[in-house]
Amino acid sequence: MKNIIANEPVNKYLAKVISVRHLNESTYVLRISRSKFFFQAGQYIVLGLPNTNERREYSIYSSVNELYIELLIKEVDNGLVSHSLSNLKAGDFVEVEGPFGYFVLDERKLQDRKFLFIASGTGISPFHSMILSYNNLNYTLLHGVRSGNESYDNDVYMQGCYVQCTSRDALGNFSGRVTDYLKLHKVLENIWVYVCGNNAMIDDVYAILEQQGVPSNLIHAEVYF
Repeated sequence: MKNIIANEPVNKYLAKVISVRHLNESTYVLRISRSKFFFQAGQYIVLGLPNTNERREYSIYSSVNELYIELLIKEVDNGLVSHSLSNLKAGDFVEVEGPFGYFVLDERKLQDRKFLFIASGTGISPFHSMILSYNNLNYTLLHGVRSGNESYDNDVYMQGCYVQCTSRDALGNFSGRVTDYLKLHKVLENIWVYVCGNNAMIDDVYAILEQQGVPSNLIHAEVYF
């Protein structure tokens, strides 16, 4: 994707923890102070605890218009950073560096474009930020998760624009993976596609869209672990 960010500075600062909001047994939203931190919706930061060498990359979950930064984090097995961050309390500090990444929308083209956002798991973070940041965005968001209880603040999305695809139960809007949904619902012409998730999902999405005739220059992807 073309870099439309003009030499934005990289910030590095100590951020104060405001809250840790648990969404389910393994996923939570970490809210930290923003200071004078500038970013574009879709970018990510590098985050870690002070006086440690462990750092992880997290896409920003919150709107560019908020006075804080939120991150959607899933605790992973043997994940030192994700477990440590979940135990933080209000008033603790984390080290922030960024922003990084070019997985952003071209603001000059928002009014006359329709977007298809495709995410798996917490890869929904950049899309959550984009949708909250831009009013009247014309979008459909496909979200692939295992079960219906993996709903991450989906009440913020416009009715009819969010499709939860569940692979292990029938509690979502569609029973199956996002790739199964795409096979049954041909992508419209002239739609801009943004994909965020694991490598396997992204490769499968590319193959399906290629078969449907979607030009590769209309597809933008970011690997999210």
